[in-house]
Amino acid sequence: MSDPKINSLLDEANRLFLKHKFTEAIRYYDQILFENPSHLSSLNNKGYALSKLKDFENALKCYDAALEVFPNDLSVMINKISSLRKTKKFQESLEICNQILEKNPKYNIVLYHKERILFSMEKYDESVKCCNKILEDYPKNEDVLFDKSCSLVMNSNIEESLQILELAINQNSKFRTKATQLKCFEKLIDNAKFQELISN
Repeated sequence: MSDPKINSLLDEANRLFLKHKFTEAIRYYDQILFENPSHLSSLNNKGYALSKLKDFENALKCYDAALEVFPNDLSVMINKISSLRKTKKFQESLEICNQILEKNPKYNIVLYHKERILFSMEKYDESVKCCNKILEDYPKNEDVLFDKSCSLVMNSNIEESLQILELAINQNSKFRTKATQLKCFEKLIDNAKFQELISN
């Protein structure tokens, strides 16, 4: 049975969270967790608020506490993947991705995390495969197109990388600037096609 007091605290916490008042929101989540230490939404949302404050270690403690009680909660697992990725714990985050994808092979949010983790691990071929799976359903996903272009250039597949980069830029011109800022495209600085793409 739901507790009106906890529901009220949760509403206020979530309202503050949506206003990006993460520290204030955490105080309300803590009040709920004092009453009910295994309250799933509060553990998950507190973790997410902490991750927004870049306190990834404490965010992970919240996710782990939630997963002890609710071991298969997808929302918590995905938030944990994100925090692990941001703390460069790539192998652990990859294992959780694979655990989810074993049951849900087309879970695009998880595939998106996985392709970025694989890129960070310098597994560019595998990263491209994940990008391709997402692009089967969302062929115009600009972020995934750009990520695929980055992996291709790191694998010295220059021609295809530039074709994909052009598609990403056609979706959103911000990638023109982004391509000039990323180290992976430095090797193309003298490439005429690359110069054409970033200067249009």
